Amino acid sequence: MYFAALLARTEDGWEASDTELDDVETLSDLTDLAREASVDEDTVLVYIEQEDAWFGVIRVDGEEDPRIYVSDASAAARSSYGEILLTDELLGREPGAEDEIAALEELVDLDGTEDGETEELRSDADSVAAAVTESDLDDDSDAVPAGPLGDLGVLADLGLSEKDLLTLRTDALVEIADALGAAEVLEAVR
Repeated sequence: MYFAALLARTEDGWEASDTELDDVETLSDLTDLAREASVDEDTVLVYIEQEDAWFGVIRVDGEEDPRIYVSDASAAARSSYGEILLTDELLGREPGAEDEIAALEELVDLDGTEDGETEELRSDADSVAAAVTESDLDDDSDAVPAGPLGDLGVLADLGLSEKDLLTLRTDALVEIADALGAAEVLEAVR
C-alpha cells in the first residue's frame, strides 16, 4: 500500500495535501505535480511511502531540478513508484545504457543472423554477443544498491539533518513534518 503527500511552503507556513499518483508515470510528471502545488515557486516536498518497505522525498524549488532521497533503493526498485525516483543520474548510470543494449539485440534475428549474413560472420557475432553478456554479468553497475540513496541534505535547511534523515524508518512522514513544523497540517490530510 502506498501513501503520497504534498507539503507546499507558503508565507503562512506549510500546506499539506494527500495526492493521487495514478497519472504519474515519470519523474517529470511528479515534478510538474509538485510545481502545480507551489505557491510563488516556493519549496514543495513530495513524500511517497510504501508501507514498511521504503519512502522517498522529492524536493522541488521553483524551476530547479528536483532533489531526491530514497530510504531503501533496492526496495524502491521493486516498486512502480520507486522506479520513477530511481533515475539513471541518481543511480550513477550512463543515461540510455539500457537502450543501447536493446538496440543491439534488435539487430539480430531470432536465428542469430541478419539477412544475408554468412556463417563466419554469425560465428563472430556470437562471440561478441557472448563477450558482452559475460561482461554485463561481471559488471554490477546496473545493480541497485541496498539502503539509502540520493541527496542526504534534501531537508537539512528545513530542520532535518542528514543524520536524522538516515535514521528514519517507519512513519517517517510524521517525523519529517515535525521537523518542518507542519505536523498539524499534515494530520488534517492523513
